[in-house]
Amino acid sequence: MKDLKYLAAFSIPAIAIIGISLKGIYSYATPFYAFVLLPVLELILAEDSSNLKEDEVEKRLNKKLFDWLLYLNLPLVYGLLLYSLYQITSLQLETYELIGIVISVGIVIGVNGINVAHELGHRLFSRERYLAKILLIPSLYMHFYIEHNFGHHIHAATKEDPATARYNQSVYSFWLTSTVRQYFSAWRIQKKLLVNNNRGFFSLQNDMFWFLIIQVAYLGTLFVLFGLSGLFFGISVAIVGFLLLETVNYIEHYGLLRLKTKSGRYDRVKEIHSWNSNHVIGRIVLYELTRHSDHHYKSSKKYQILDCHEDSPQMPFGYPTSMVISLIPPLWFYIMNKRIPPEMISA
Repeated sequence: MKDLKYLAAFSIPAIAIIGISLKGIYSYATPFYAFVLLPVLELILAEDSSNLKEDEVEKRLNKKLFDWLLYLNLPLVYGLLLYSLYQITSLQLETYELIGIVISVGIVIGVNGINVAHELGHRLFSRERYLAKILLIPSLYMHFYIEHNFGHHIHAATKEDPATARYNQSVYSFWLTSTVRQYFSAWRIQKKLLVNNNRGFFSLQNDMFWFLIIQVAYLGTLFVLFGLSGLFFGISVAIVGFLLLETVNYIEHYGLLRLKTKSGRYDRVKEIHSWNSNHVIGRIVLYELTRHSDHHYKSSKKYQILDCHEDSPQMPFGYPTSMVISLIPPLWFYIMNKRIPPEMISA
């Protein structure tokens, strides 16, 4: 039964559906749940730093349940998106209700879309990687698949990595630098991949071209079916979704930089180069994303078997709470700066 705890990840889209159905002030039920109620629960519930035993790891890897818990997010995300589009285009809603719906759907796209796509994008089977790309469409962030897998996991915790926040950099500054730098980084990586495979820039194997075409077609479909309202809604929820991702990126590596060896190369990525959190609520709702240190240590590891490493830097709060705190830069700096090893700051 304890394996079913990850069903809690579906609580966010469930709350969103309820809130959008009831409308009014309930349109804001999802952000209230995600960034007020969950942080409160994180403060109340004890952390769990225990790791699985070898026999437990094998059992979990053989259970298809953990994979299906990810796959089910695909119809949930797209179902909620279509339901929301119907609501905003067929009913006369107040402006504040529209804003609430945009934020709610954007949160679902970020948590149950991009976050799940991140997990599936590391899988060995191509069908799962295709699912990852499909889940990235509503966030208009398909380039994340290339930049994250072929860029971030190589350059994490270095100044060359767009998704690593600098010491004393605010989350608002990071939103701009990370989104812009990651997009151009994805194009550079794609070009390099094509060269390595003896393909030209205008090759059919240029995924960045396909991502651009697919996302334009997606927005075009929204316009044809739902008009300008549907188009603006699609763009708005995508922005909320990828800013949620970038906020997570911000807290995952904030201030942590790898040291350089005498040869001028960086140390390999270790458990000390990502912030870890053992707060139970965040772990469950985000499919163990909060055990980010182990994910970078071995990116092919499935979420249900990720470990906690004693030497990983520990966040004082869970990810949902930390995301809220990051929105208040002075408070974030006060809490986090003293936790960063001095040698990493000047690396």
